[in-house]
Amino acid sequence: MAHTRGVGRVEIGTREWAKRSVNCPRCFAWRNAVGVPQPLESRSLRGFVDARRSPRFKLEIDIRVYARNCAVARGHTVDISESGIAALLMDEVNLQEIVRLEFTVPAGDVEVLALVRQRNAFRYGFEFIEDGPARRLIDQTCRDLAIEQSVAGSRSK
Repeated sequence: MAHTRGVGRVEIGTREWAKRSVNCPRCFAWRNAVGVPQPLESRSLRGFVDARRSPRFKLEIDIRVYARNCAVARGHTVDISESGIAALLMDEVNLQEIVRLEFTVPAGDVEVLALVRQRNAFRYGFEFIEDGPARRLIDQTCRDLAIEQSVAGSRSK
């Protein structure tokens, strides 16, 4: 049984309970505390903001990562954006370390400093921290990939 404002008691797990308890603060707090999923009507996408600063584009190329106290780590990129790149590496790189990345995009060779932001198993996320000619190549690559991948996406539909 559950409390519902102004309706008396209603069996938990019924649709009626879900409908009536959506706007009841006590029922809402209880559901959240015990992990009961909220009815779809009570879920709000207001306030949802994508944490990414720029869109990512699929890009599979070789990459070399030069850390301060380690040998070169080699791998393959997964995707790229104007603010960073994700790569699969076989060697370990320390989180929050500044590294030098080297890779080749269609517009030319890129050498850029980046911060190791995240790691999940063998997948690393790097944030570019340097402006200059390399960043202009990266920005151009992202613009080209945006066009290429949007055209490819529209063809597959």
